Amino acid sequence: MCFLVYQFIFINLYIHTMKIKHWIKAFRLRTLPLSVSCILMGFSLASLESSVDYILLSLTITTTVFLQILSNLANDYGDGIKGADKNRKGEQRMVASGLISKKSMFSAVILFSVLSLFSGLALIYFSFDLSTLFYPIVFLILGLFSIWGAIKYTMGKTPYGYIGFGDVFVFVFFGILGVIGSYFLFCGQINPIVFAGAFFCGCLSVSVLNMNNMRDYQSDKIAGKNTVVVNKGLSWARYYQVSLILSAITALSIIYLHTLNHWLLLTLFPVLILLLNIKKVVTFKNNIELDAELKKIALSTFAITLIITLCLV
Repeated sequence: MCFLVYQFIFINLYIHTMKIKHWIKAFRLRTLPLSVSCILMGFSLASLESSVDYILLSLTITTTVFLQILSNLANDYGDGIKGADKNRKGEQRMVASGLISKKSMFSAVILFSVLSLFSGLALIYFSFDLSTLFYPIVFLILGLFSIWGAIKYTMGKTPYGYIGFGDVFVFVFFGILGVIGSYFLFCGQINPIVFAGAFFCGCLSVSVLNMNNMRDYQSDKIAGKNTVVVNKGLSWARYYQVSLILSAITALSIIYLHTLNHWLLLTLFPVLILLLNIKKVVTFKNNIELDAELKKIALSTFAITLIITLCLV
């Protein structure tokens, strides 16, 4: 009898452990450093103008992480029900593989939409004097737009990721809103140097998406997911990737020239990894080779922004 009880407990623990592992995979933790990078960039550049509230920093990062997880879950759900992940290569998707049900994933999308909203409201509350409602309302609208953007990338009848607008929205969310928006939250003004930071994070974020779309070129084409790569072709996407990486490095050089902080030369090490990505993009033979490059670009972006933060704050 005791043996049966222990066996029952063990089986249930095993099932719950496997479910947790599946949800962790659905969160796609390797994408989170990229989303945090734009906040660190805004934070470090804002510190050049004034002291920064670390409560605001923690709330901004929390909101951004919730939005990124929301985007990942919505992407898993949207691509899963549309069949885009049926023949894809690389990291396994939870809905397409049947490891997480459509109903459970949809519920998780709702949960993280709510978490993103409440975290964003807390951020607005601590950021602004509510006696003047203009900026709180503006950032509330931007927050709702971000939640909509995270969901509509692959969900709904006309997801913008399926009609070639994914690159534009990624640049807007990770570059313009992520860097410039957080910069304004931290110091209440706009300095031209923040546009270089936005361009750096925006270009590298788009480069990660482009690598993802190059890897999934065949499966996206079959599923009718008309990404920029599907529309323009792999040859064009190679040159596009090179231009994105070089544009980001140019923006980083502008930040260095603006600050003249020689410790920023430490960013040359992760920049070297970005340059090696150019070599891989030009020479790869099999699309699956690009899967490892996604993590390299994301972590290199995070490393660069972390170095900038440690040097400037």
